[in-house]
Amino acid sequence: MICVQPIGVFDSGFGGLTVARAVIDQLPHEDVVYLGDTARAPYGPKSLPEVREYALECLDYLAAQDVKALVIACNSASSAVLRDARERYSVPVVDVILPAARRAVGITKTGRIGVICTQATANSGSYDDAVAAVPGVELVTTPCPLFVEYVEAGVTSGAELMDVAREYLLPLRAADIDTLILGCTHYPLLSGAISYVMGPDVALVSSADECAREAFAVLNDQGLLEESHRQAELRFLTTGSPELFAGVGRRLMGGFVSQVEQVYTTA
Repeated sequence: MICVQPIGVFDSGFGGLTVARAVIDQLPHEDVVYLGDTARAPYGPKSLPEVREYALECLDYLAAQDVKALVIACNSASSAVLRDARERYSVPVVDVILPAARRAVGITKTGRIGVICTQATANSGSYDDAVAAVPGVELVTTPCPLFVEYVEAGVTSGAELMDVAREYLLPLRAADIDTLILGCTHYPLLSGAISYVMGPDVALVSSADECAREAFAVLNDQGLLEESHRQAELRFLTTGSPELFAGVGRRLMGGFVSQVEQVYTTA
């Protein structure tokens, strides 16, 4: 039996499941092992040194699973560890920030781009750095921390969510942006509400979808794509409660999330 190396996908919790599903949609024959650090989530309110420590522990664990690529499916973690990760591991490392920023720059007509994200991502200035060399681009960043809580509670519509969305997105509407980066992998699950508030003239860029496209391109360019038409195997790992992960995962993703194992990333 031929052993197929999986793609390792890491997130602080559940939002990265949107990336994992996008990876499977675009690479249906690739095995995926997903690790969510739910015991220490959310990363958004934490300091960058804390996020860096936790993220590298989790990435070390995935690297030890003989993965052929690592996908950092968390904007906060990408902000904190991307450079370190690319020096630390011998496999390709794909993040969520650079692909989304590149896509936004490519489609904006006015140069006014918005980013909604966690506080940690906002504090890092990662999206500002990603577009700094592009002339004529104005970036407006707005942290939306409560969006994560709504998503993980399974709330993607309703009056309360819409009120919060209007409040969060008001500065972006006032800035007259024409492109909005969903800079947290939870946020694509709220794209209906976000698009409704922003209006039809604002294009949404999903960091999850762009990350999956980047993963495809990187694996293809390095000759690492699985060529056999086989049924992919998915493994779901969590540092927290497997029962909680399975429950939230199924609520967010339906049948995509199946058996969940608990792991410990530290000694």
